[in-house]
Amino acid sequence: MLDPRITEHRNPRSADIDLASPLEIVELINAEDRTVADAVATQKERIAEAVAIAEDCFRRGGRLVYAGAGTSGRLGVLDASECPPTFGVSFDMVRGLIAGGYDALLRAQEGAEDSPEGGARDVDALAIGERDFFVGIAASGGTPYVRGAMARARELGARVGIVACTPPPKEVLALAHVAIVPITGPEIVTGSTRMKAGTATKLVLNTISTGAMIRIGKTYGNLMVDLRATNNKLRDRSERILVEVCGVDRARAKELLAASGGSVKTAIVMNALGIDREGAEAALAKGGGVVRRVIPGPPPPVR
Repeated sequence: MLDPRITEHRNPRSADIDLASPLEIVELINAEDRTVADAVATQKERIAEAVAIAEDCFRRGGRLVYAGAGTSGRLGVLDASECPPTFGVSFDMVRGLIAGGYDALLRAQEGAEDSPEGGARDVDALAIGERDFFVGIAASGGTPYVRGAMARARELGARVGIVACTPPPKEVLALAHVAIVPITGPEIVTGSTRMKAGTATKLVLNTISTGAMIRIGKTYGNLMVDLRATNNKLRDRSERILVEVCGVDRARAKELLAASGGSVKTAIVMNALGIDREGAEAALAKGGGVVRRVIPGPPPPVR
């Protein structure tokens, strides 16, 4: 009997891949990968809905929380871990849960994904509530850990989403306020959802978190102005943004960054309005954190 999960079907285009040359393997994988963005595009309205839910939760002081097993869980943890340095948010604002705990990031925890009770316990440990947006990630549609976590999050009043790459079972869809299901088709290696399904999942998660961060004012135009200058690369990027946006030299950019407490966004407002850090922070708070509500007009055009 054919498995109903599309991610478990055999791909006829790669049936002879074990006889292929290195170049032929690369060409086969690349050809399959080119279909992923189109699969994600079929879900753009639902992804936009998820962005709007995440924005609303952030503005209410809530969180975006991902939960998955295996590759799906690792991708959720990855997206969550990249938000603080990119957008200057706290490590609690976007969280990732993975079946088996963080040990599962490096080594598979056999059986952990089969426990709905484990998913529910992990949700309880985070004190999920009505201000949060909880997104289950299950490439194959119905991982028990994810299903249990979604059910508990919904019981606790959170808004709930599901990201899957094959149609989820009805009982999983019934738990979700928004279902994002890019159908990526059979994998090059049967069932290896770290490939096309994993790529599609990463695209979806990146879009949800980035879209919501943009909506709450974490960019000025397309510039990352709420990043944390926690290493040399990010300090250099922060200074270069100030040079470009404020029309100052590198020395002045360093001064502004220091005076703003390391906040590029605050430094931009300080320079534009000729005010101190406290005044800039107050202006940004009044403008909902959006630079364009404080400084009229766009940043300098792209050269």
